[in-house]
Amino acid sequence: MLDFNELRELAADVRVFVDIAEDKAEALRAVIAAYDVVLAIFPSQQGTGLHVIKGSQILDKIANSRTHASYSHTAIAVPDLEHAEVLKLLTAPAEQRIAA
Repeated sequence: MLDFNELRELAADVRVFVDIAEDKAEALRAVIAAYDVVLAIFPSQQGTGLHVIKGSQILDKIANSRTHASYSHTAIAVPDLEHAEVLKLLTAPAEQRIAA
């Protein structure tokens, strides 16, 4: 089960890491590359919205097998779902970007 407070704290840590980096785009790419699962969190009418940027296959496998597999995860705060979708597209492997 996801803990939204934990995700907010992770997103705050990522924000600080990116803010202090000289190359913010490279810092964001490094964060996404470092984790198995990366979630975008954003404000929504229901409270907090989530969008999987990386690791949807891992989450699907866990959900379908009902196991408690171990994986690393983090969160990135974005203003809305559209930004989350664009971030996912921009950070996907080149083959997936070309297919899209």
